[in-house]
Amino acid sequence: MSKLEIDAVVFDVLGTLVDEPAGIRNGIRELDPSLDNLSVERLLSLWQQHIEREQRRILDGGRPYVTSDALDQEAARLVADAAGVGDPAAVAALARSGRRLPPWPDTVTGLARLAERHPLIGLSNASRTALLEVNAHAGLRWHQALSAEDARTYKPDPAVYQLAVRVTGRPPGRLLMVATHAWDLRAAQTLGLRTAYVTRPVGDPPTAADQFDLYANDLDDLADQLDKAGPARPGLPKP
Repeated sequence: MSKLEIDAVVFDVLGTLVDEPAGIRNGIRELDPSLDNLSVERLLSLWQQHIEREQRRILDGGRPYVTSDALDQEAARLVADAAGVGDPAAVAALARSGRRLPPWPDTVTGLARLAERHPLIGLSNASRTALLEVNAHAGLRWHQALSAEDARTYKPDPAVYQLAVRVTGRPPGRLLMVATHAWDLRAAQTLGLRTAYVTRPVGDPPTAADQFDLYANDLDDLADQLDKAGPARPGLPKP
């Protein structure tokens, strides 16, 4: 691959920077503290399957666009029904658990380090409101945070990645997309973005056929590799 010359770093958020399953597990346990671990995992899977299925329906044109807030509310209702909980307030609290997501141990310090040399952009399928709360809860700091809601679709639709291209005003090949989901990086590649895979326990690992520009164990490893790749752009504001 050609030399890596980057003007901005674009991050997936859910899974890559925050532990999404952990936050939802906590919400399920708060919904019904008597649930054993097996039941919690079963209900978590029910939530995840609903979100994935409905986002795919929207992408395929089988359902009009709705925000992630609406999908989380639907998933929470399904989980609460399966758990035998009918209290509307409890369902609403469970839906908000998708915004109370813990960061990975290296996330906050890693972003701070990367921000010293590169503009950082968050690019998430979360709604604008949800992204604001996720960022605040996890302590994520950005130069810019972009929601797929602005494209009225979901990743991996190219229109979502185009948001980052437009806001930077730079060619796609000068942007580095960072994610723990190989499908996310493949989609970014179709638009011409450079790509970096970061290992997380909840990610979608690359296959032997994938060819990403960088492979990192965590954000410190990513920062080390970018430091070696080339000089930083001067005069960047701190997030």
